[in-house]
Amino acid sequence: MSELSLARPGARPANGPVVLGGILALAVAMGIGRFAFTPLLPLMLRDGALSAAAGAEWAAANYAGYLIGALTAAWFSGDPGRGLRLSLAGVALTTLAMAGAGHPAPALLGAALRGAAGVFSAWALVCASGWCLAELARRQAPRLGAWIYTGVGLGIALAGILAWLGGRQPAARLWLELGVVAALGALIVGLLSRGQGAHPPGLAEREAAAGTRGAGQGALILCYGTFGFGYIVPATFLPAMARELTPDPLVFGLAWPLFGLAAMVSVAVAARRLAGVPRRRLWAAAQGIMALGTVLPLTVHALWAVAASALLVGGTFMIATMAGLQLAREARPDAPTPLLARMTAAFAAGQILGPLLVRAFGPGRWAGFDALDLTGALATLLLVLTAFWLWRAGRAPA
Repeated sequence: MSELSLARPGARPANGPVVLGGILALAVAMGIGRFAFTPLLPLMLRDGALSAAAGAEWAAANYAGYLIGALTAAWFSGDPGRGLRLSLAGVALTTLAMAGAGHPAPALLGAALRGAAGVFSAWALVCASGWCLAELARRQAPRLGAWIYTGVGLGIALAGILAWLGGRQPAARLWLELGVVAALGALIVGLLSRGQGAHPPGLAEREAAAGTRGAGQGALILCYGTFGFGYIVPATFLPAMARELTPDPLVFGLAWPLFGLAAMVSVAVAARRLAGVPRRRLWAAAQGIMALGTVLPLTVHALWAVAASALLVGGTFMIATMAGLQLAREARPDAPTPLLARMTAAFAAGQILGPLLVRAFGPGRWAGFDALDLTGALATLLLVLTAFWLWRAGRAPA
């Protein structure tokens, strides 16, 4: 009988609602709350709703909010299901409110909303991972946990497709439509998660945690932070890069749906075909491929390079996320939420560092390279180095 089968009298509980709840939660939290601004930014620029400088400030506010959310997500370690419901409600409300942000509203409103959305998104990622992975482990179906991370790619793809197909309508209307989708998703997840995950860890889980506590956790946090720094340039600027090459939203708008679809398909393949691969080896391979995707659009200024970068980075960043958070769950099976929060905080710090370096390098050119090129080159180097370390560490069972 499949692990996802419906429960029967005398059988163990059905796992489908837990997996579905995790998929929908991450689709709403990350695909909409975290990343919807990426495909809508060029449309808001087109509408005159904000300037490029304000857009950068709003993105930075979201990164800062994500860091704050990661640092405070441990508040919900006793009841991640409650934190998940609260955070998804916050994502829905901030997304709906974004319809009123931008000119002529004060620029501070948009920055505050993007910052709040970052807090809620980080809470949701940590709480969804903590709730779903722990619940599936208790049900003796831990491998199903990989499937919840397809939700991120699903949410990115849906938001990107909505922005692509509706790219000729005002961006404010698209924010309203995404807000309605987020609210419906939050309602469904609330129904699926209520009453779940309230069981305390068993003796075996506590003994396993005692044997792994502190073992390699610092290195995991460092590698996860490097991963956050490495992927941020293409994840933030791919649609804008494509818009510089063509003004048609039906063309440049395809970059983000490609990114999301690649993320969703790659995680599904990894969950189905690569379940037996050591998590560190899987993470290392993903970061190595991602490094190619980060450097490609910086060296080749063409639409095919942007599309290839969307596929390479989109197809690996959620595999790295999945593998990293699964390793955190294995390291702390008794209470994974604090370690998940620390890793997510490192990831958020890496994201913030990327744009700060671009600004620090300034508008000039260094040996023929601009700030974006230099930041991308450094990101590629760090991704390769940490991928090498993870591969070597993956020789032993993860």
